[in-house]
Amino acid sequence: MQPQDLTLDLTVLIPVCNEEENIRPLLDELVPVLDSLGKTYEIIFVDDGSTDSTFARLTEAQARWPAVRLVRFDRNYGKTAALVAGWEEARGKIIVIMDGDLQNDPHDIAKLIEPIPDYDLVCGYRVRRHDSWFRRAQSRIANRVRNWVIQDGIRDSGCAFQAIRHEALHRPKFYAGLHRFLPAIFLLEGFKVMQVPVNHRPRLHGRGKYGLWNRMIRAFDDMMAVRWFRTRAIRYRVAEKR
Repeated sequence: MQPQDLTLDLTVLIPVCNEEENIRPLLDELVPVLDSLGKTYEIIFVDDGSTDSTFARLTEAQARWPAVRLVRFDRNYGKTAALVAGWEEARGKIIVIMDGDLQNDPHDIAKLIEPIPDYDLVCGYRVRRHDSWFRRAQSRIANRVRNWVIQDGIRDSGCAFQAIRHEALHRPKFYAGLHRFLPAIFLLEGFKVMQVPVNHRPRLHGRGKYGLWNRMIRAFDDMMAVRWFRTRAIRYRVAEKR
């Protein structure tokens, strides 16, 4: 990712795949919240190969809300690719990542961006989760294993609601699946990470994109890769130069 002109205060980046019923209600809630912040902003949707009418709904939204920008993939490449494509287009000094399924509460955005620039990455952790007991159990197990293996101290690794200082994005390297480990990558690069509680809401439309395979089994491989990076990181401090 190359540095670019950061002409706006805020970019809200939303990867979506087959979320046709959620686009309009999301923007009906999100836009007034952003207007109330008193900051210049844009909203970037990355359509990760939707096969329903998601992109048609996004095109309609762009005609109504000028702040909306669109990136469309020719097929599904996964969430990490969607995030990177959005980061490359973003013009905001702060980038807020949120899901397009209405489970993230836009009113939490102010809480996420407030600690920046003192912190480089602010991660939400979900309180009063509206998920099935099985999914909550999966998350508890995954978080405990993750913290045992890579020791990044993140209490809710499955929460994708985050705010990032844009300039901090130009150092980390990203591969498929590593969006789950942004805090560990940022800490590895010497950046400052903070966690804040955020609301979690039930999904009203569409279907979840993550099951046992991509939530635990595939994530385990990614976690071991991050552990390898962590144990092989080069760290030093120069005491003196002459």
